[in-house]
Amino acid sequence: MRILDGLKVLEVASLGPVPWGGMLLADMGASLIRVDRPDGGPAGADRDPVRRGRSAVRLDLKSAQGRAGFLRLAARADVLMEGMRPGVMERLGAGPGPCLQANPRLVYARMTGWGQAGPLAPRAGHDINYIATTGALHAIGTAQAPVVPLNLVADYGGGGAFLVMGILAAVLQARQSGQGRVLDIAMIDGVASLMTAAYGRLANGSWQDRRAANALDGGAPWYGVYETRDGKHVAVGAVEAPFYQELLEKLALTHLPDRADAAHWPAIRAALAQAFASRTRDEWAGYFADSDACVTPVLSLREAPDHPHNRARGLFASWQGAPTPAPAPRTGDLPAALSPPSHTVPLEQALETWK
Repeated sequence: MRILDGLKVLEVASLGPVPWGGMLLADMGASLIRVDRPDGGPAGADRDPVRRGRSAVRLDLKSAQGRAGFLRLAARADVLMEGMRPGVMERLGAGPGPCLQANPRLVYARMTGWGQAGPLAPRAGHDINYIATTGALHAIGTAQAPVVPLNLVADYGGGGAFLVMGILAAVLQARQSGQGRVLDIAMIDGVASLMTAAYGRLANGSWQDRRAANALDGGAPWYGVYETRDGKHVAVGAVEAPFYQELLEKLALTHLPDRADAAHWPAIRAALAQAFASRTRDEWAGYFADSDACVTPVLSLREAPDHPHNRARGLFASWQGAPTPAPAPRTGDLPAALSPPSHTVPLEQALETWK
């Protein structure tokens, strides 16, 4: 038995944080049914590890019959999650009003980029736009220009993770009170929350409002990336004083000037760069393997699954013959196996699973 066994989640097919959040819920045992358009679901859904663990039904929500089928599913669900622009579900007759009328205990989770209200609410956007508008993108990159951090920050960190957290909190409340609720989960909200520490440091004067000038944005030479002799890289995160001291001792650089004075940072960076350029990445990985100097190899996507620590933890699993990240978080359920691929079933069969 898994930790979310018995939780029934109705997912309206969409992109980004909704299917990823559904993956987390499915891996923890929730029963998911995805509603696809009549002409089919997302391309390659049966081969996509993010979309694993679902049954899927095809419904035309623009038809009376499709809406009726959707409301029958909503009446049996604990959670409904959708990622449409504001107003779309209402125009389809499947918004919070009719769904909560059919099921007062339903948690209706709405996932958008800009939120349900505000000047930008009806506008299109993507991860890069949300992190730009919150200040996050401004803070990431080199002194010359921001750098795109994949679509991890808004889609999944600020979006999918906050979606799942909000759903689980609302389910607890609904089970206690018998009353569901509507959740307005916005990626821009989540990204702003993720930036709380940076804004706090900015307010107290310990953070400069420019890139590559701070302790954790690549400005400090002891928190950054260095090229090795073979053209690869190592990551250095020796933030605390004991770890930094061990780094200097391991590199025979104990003569370097005091790092507390930012005027010394260029000289420290140059010395570290020269040291790391003297060996290959893997030589450094072996040298620092048993050290608290916080030095690790920068691995490629193909290399990471074979790292000894990742193998020991079972960090990756096999999905249709290729490695994919294993389920997280680890909830103590054994075994921690991947959910099966997505598959399409008739409406009545889906309803039968949610008696």
